[in-house]
Amino acid sequence: MRIQSRWRAHKQWLPVALWMGLIFVMSSDFGSGAHTSAILEPLILWIKPNASPEEIERVHFLVRMSAHLSEYAVLALLLLRAIKLSLRPTARRWSWQRAAVALLIAATYAATDEWHQSFVPSRTADLNDVLIDSSGALIGLMLVFFWCKLTSLGWFFPTRTPPQVGGIGKDRS
Repeated sequence: MRIQSRWRAHKQWLPVALWMGLIFVMSSDFGSGAHTSAILEPLILWIKPNASPEEIERVHFLVRMSAHLSEYAVLALLLLRAIKLSLRPTARRWSWQRAAVALLIAATYAATDEWHQSFVPSRTADLNDVLIDSSGALIGLMLVFFWCKLTSLGWFFPTRTPPQVGGIGKDRS
C-alpha cells in the first residue's frame, strides 16, 4: 500500500525523467554533428540534388538549433505539468510561480547538459547552447501561457451553455 501511494505521488515526474534521459543520450556522441549530418546530408541531397555544401551546412545548423529549442520547450512543458500535479490543485490554469520554477529547472538542466558535453570527445560545451536551450524552454512556457489565455477567453473553445432545467419531456420544435 505504501509503495502504491509513493508511485502515485511521483508518477507525474516519470515523463520528465524519461525526456531528460533522451536529452542526455542526444548529448553524447550519438547526437554529435557528425552523426546528425550523416542522416541529414543524404536527406537534403535527395530533396535538392544540387544543394551546395554551404546550403547543406545551413540546413544542418537550422535543424540542430530547432532541435535544441524544441527539446527544451517540451522539457519545460513536462516540468510545468509535473509541478502542477505535484502541488495542491488550484482553480487557476496558469501560475507564474510554477512557470518560473519550470524555467529554472530547465535552464539548470541545460547548463548541466553542456557540462556533460564537455566530457564527450566529439562534442563541445557552449554557453550559447545553454541560452538557446533556455530560450526554447521560455518559448514553450509562453505558448502555454497564451494557450491558457486564449482558451479561457473562449476564442478557441466557446463557453458551453448550461442545459435548461425542466427541459425533459417538452416539445423542442
